[in-house]
Amino acid sequence: MHLPKAVLLDRDGVINFDSPDYILTPEQWRPIPGSLEAIAALGRAGIPVAIVSNQSALGRGMFDAVTMEAIHERMIAAIEAAGGHITHAAYCPHAPEDHCACRKPKPGLLIETLQALGIREAADTVMIGDSARDVEAAVAVGVRPVLVRTGYGDAGDILAKARRLVPDIPVYDDLAAAVDVLLQEVTCS
Repeated sequence: MHLPKAVLLDRDGVINFDSPDYILTPEQWRPIPGSLEAIAALGRAGIPVAIVSNQSALGRGMFDAVTMEAIHERMIAAIEAAGGHITHAAYCPHAPEDHCACRKPKPGLLIETLQALGIREAADTVMIGDSARDVEAAVAVGVRPVLVRTGYGDAGDILAKARRLVPDIPVYDDLAAAVDVLLQEVTCS
């Protein structure tokens, strides 16, 4: 196996803890242990990292664009303090009832991100998410999906839905474990 051209990450439930009440302030943004270091490890391996995240709280009016930017700035600062870098970040600001083309499981965010990164062969990219909609969006564009168990919701139900889409989907406890295996696969080849 060769290095992926990029790794796409969902945000809430993959990089930071998620909440059924949403992440509405910078102070509520808390990284999952090991996630920032995992992003840094990808960067040291020469793999660009991008974020593809649904942020429906913005579309629902639960916070404004200024607050969203402040949450984003806190996340980026924490990633950079750990030695990591985010090459591109794409967010869907719409509520589910907006029926936009960018909200996962639709592929718009991933398509935008692949284009921004200059990637033509989606199969050379990995998407790490915590939900079936992340897996569905990855499959829709031909990106290799990986699932982590750190998200909010019924992990068994999420896994069952993901396995209906990709029966042999790799599943890991968290982003750090997924990145460890990804980088080991590359170095062992």
